[in-house]
Amino acid sequence: MTIPTAFLQELLARTDLVEVVGRYVALRKKGVNFVGLCPFHAEKSPSFTVSPAKQFYHCFGCGAHGNAIDFLMAQAGLNFPEAVRELAQQAGLTVPQDERSPQERARDAAQRQRQATLTEILGQAARAYQRQLKAAPRAIDYLKGRGLTGQIAKTFGLGYAPPGWRFLSTVFGDYQDERLVESGLVIAAEGDGEPDAPGQRRYDRFRDRIMFPIRNVKGEVIGFGGRVLDGGEPKYLNSPETPVFRKGEELYGLFEARSAIRQMGYVLVTEGYMDVVALAQQGFANAVATLGTACTADHVRKLFRFSDTVVFAFDGDAAGRRAARRALEAALPYASDTRSVRFLFLPPEHDPDSYVRAHGAEAFAAAVRDAVPLSRFLLEAASADCDLATPEGRARLSVQAQPLWSAMPEGALKRQLLHELADAVALEPRELLAVWSSGPRRAGTHAPAAARPPAERRARAAPAAAMPDDRPPPHPGGAAAPTPTAGAAHRLATDRTAARRAQRAARGLLDRADRVARIVLSTPQAWDWLTADDHALLAEEPPPHGPLFAWLERQWLEHGPQPWAALREALRGEPFEALAVALHDSGLWLARFDEAATDAPAATPDEVRTELRELLRRLRIERLKREETEWIARAPHDPDALQRYRAIVAERMRLQQGDDSV
Repeated sequence: MTIPTAFLQELLARTDLVEVVGRYVALRKKGVNFVGLCPFHAEKSPSFTVSPAKQFYHCFGCGAHGNAIDFLMAQAGLNFPEAVRELAQQAGLTVPQDERSPQERARDAAQRQRQATLTEILGQAARAYQRQLKAAPRAIDYLKGRGLTGQIAKTFGLGYAPPGWRFLSTVFGDYQDERLVESGLVIAAEGDGEPDAPGQRRYDRFRDRIMFPIRNVKGEVIGFGGRVLDGGEPKYLNSPETPVFRKGEELYGLFEARSAIRQMGYVLVTEGYMDVVALAQQGFANAVATLGTACTADHVRKLFRFSDTVVFAFDGDAAGRRAARRALEAALPYASDTRSVRFLFLPPEHDPDSYVRAHGAEAFAAAVRDAVPLSRFLLEAASADCDLATPEGRARLSVQAQPLWSAMPEGALKRQLLHELADAVALEPRELLAVWSSGPRRAGTHAPAAARPPAERRARAAPAAAMPDDRPPPHPGGAAAPTPTAGAAHRLATDRTAARRAQRAARGLLDRADRVARIVLSTPQAWDWLTADDHALLAEEPPPHGPLFAWLERQWLEHGPQPWAALREALRGEPFEALAVALHDSGLWLARFDEAATDAPAATPDEVRTELRELLRRLRIERLKREETEWIARAPHDPDALQRYRAIVAERMRLQQGDDSV
């Protein structure tokens, strides 16, 4: 039985290494890091460094280094599962159990392959809908009437499902394929009917609708939302729940909004597809939407992966207030002192789309700035239907406030809210706590299910089981590495290349790809600085760098920026693990050397970003030189090769002159 890697990543991301180490070592701040005397060897001058940003420690005297799990194992004498349990208890998490048999793991692998097939089918349908939109004047006029341009429609991949019952039969060779039903594209009805009648056996789910592809954070199409063009019902139709699509976990527009969220510093949560697209058209590209369901704890957890500030936008009517209350309950377990949650209530006659079109982007931006903070909305929700001029009303407030306040994590915000609630109830804070601890709760006022993080809820449902005595072996089941055959020879060669690269990195012999990898491994936000073209350039590097960069992009898409401690756990067992660790550690030694030699401050983010841009410029130049060689070799046989060669030379010359805009 092993502990899932995803859980270890989440645990390390939630753990404050400075706090863990500080229980055993007297630390003092020095620049962006903390230093102290190493607990693993005797020394008089501190050489032990803890990096809060990377969640990683390193001793330049004895070489000890690692994350919070490694520290507890070395310092407290705990084995791997004991250290994980210790940190999980401090973080309020329950360690998940994985007791799958080989047969179960094989079934899970088959399920993952099936999910990949479904996303391919959905992606093919999305492209077909996009082609149909270009030939549908009525649909184009509708989008133009909503103020949308062709560029914004292209950004979100908007399409059109024509009115026929079986349009998708022209897209897929086998309309009877069960995967079309499983993906939610086709409905299998009971009975036999005419080909163009509702009673037919199979027909398209989406007909005569504007199509909004729903993408996961990796950019894969996992479902659709369809909107009618006229007054038909239902106005919006969503894909059903499928193996790749769960409404309570996904957010429309999150894939498209990732960069804007980080640039604008907050994520804006709305209730409709058209709100997201219209707001992006008006300059608010950081908007996302729930998928026809109330906001859930899974939604909030995913949102906080991309930003520490979340603004919920709701209509100002009664339904909007009810939706806001559900969002409040989902957000409370994550409302720590370093996060901000606000609620924007628009006039009853408006949704975000209509408001920004009626009043303009500046008015909407001002409304966002004036959004109600979580603390104020919690007090408002707790005092609903309470006459605070009477003891009965204040007592009712105390009962309604208890489950909301109890759902919050410990911290300064929770303590301040206790004082405000006590003032409203006309009691001292300790008296209010005594009332809550001794008095029975009113029926129906228990803490909502969302008051526990989703990982904890799932873990409570899992059976308890014994844990292993040490870390999982590098090969499943502890078996030895398989003998290289035709399929494994390439992997073995790649591993050897990675090992040689790791040895060079440990000695400080770094080429440009090494230096780029070191930056993105050591600086969590560095991947955000890169463009899609940069990602493609790095992924095309030869092994082991190309596979390492492709893996880093997948990690970024699925988890957002991660500290080194979380990446270190995810790297275990990967063929480029040794290279990545050596490159990261070489950065630590370089920082130590610079500090000892010049006593200069650490490089600023702008300096690191400038270095990264220069490295990418030179990598592009190297790639263009290789392409020049390839095209000039084709010239004797390909009439167009010489023209292509000249274009590449011109592009390289511009880059060498310092213009990287090409």
